Amino acid sequence: YQSVVGFFVQRIMKELRLFGCYDILFGKVKEFITDDLFSKSVDLNDANILRNLSELEAVKTIVETFKKEINNLTVQDVGDTEIKNYLRVSSARPFVVTDKKYLLPKKSVFNKIVGDSDFELEFADFLEGADDVISFAKNYYEIHFKIDYKNASGAISSYYPDFFVKTDNKTIYIVETKGREDLDDIEKIKRLAQWCEDASERQKKIEYKMLYVKQEEWDKYKPTSFNQLAEAFK
Repeated sequence: YQSVVGFFVQRIMKELRLFGCYDILFGKVKEFITDDLFSKSVDLNDANILRNLSELEAVKTIVETFKKEINNLTVQDVGDTEIKNYLRVSSARPFVVTDKKYLLPKKSVFNKIVGDSDFELEFADFLEGADDVISFAKNYYEIHFKIDYKNASGAISSYYPDFFVKTDNKTIYIVETKGREDLDDIEKIKRLAQWCEDASERQKKIEYKMLYVKQEEWDKYKPTSFNQLAEAFK
């Protein structure tokens, strides 16, 4: 059974990027399988038990349980924020984009807006034509603007919102567009809302606001101005 338990330990350590805790984790995983995984205590020398541990449901339960509990012990919200530096979209170095559909904007510092989906391009075209939008930009990876958040499994991940939209000299919207939702989207949006609140409180020059635009609602309301969009998708 040692190789079976060892498999789970190595997988957990790999997914959480843990080092130097194999022996401790081995004992905890062994104890969990023996005493908690099944409806009653089991003997790991039983061949039937070892076969059951190869089932997808058992593997997922063991790995996800330990990931969640370890993250709960190690990931903490310190409850404070500070502004260390600023990013300028116009300071992004030239970069090559993939060969996808694109928009040639007049309101953006980038000469092309390449969308990850048709919906992103449709939204960019809307921003380009909206009279109440001064400028906008797609948040490419090369801008290096990302927000750390706690994902559905409890680990820290990086989140890249889709667009920056400037409506006046004191207001910038950070917009996330979404076709199909996944488990992490709720956590991303909660974190984006908190980021905008913190960034607005720590300085008074710019107010940052967030918008979460779902495609199904976009198709339903079809706003004709950014102000209408902001009112509909608060």
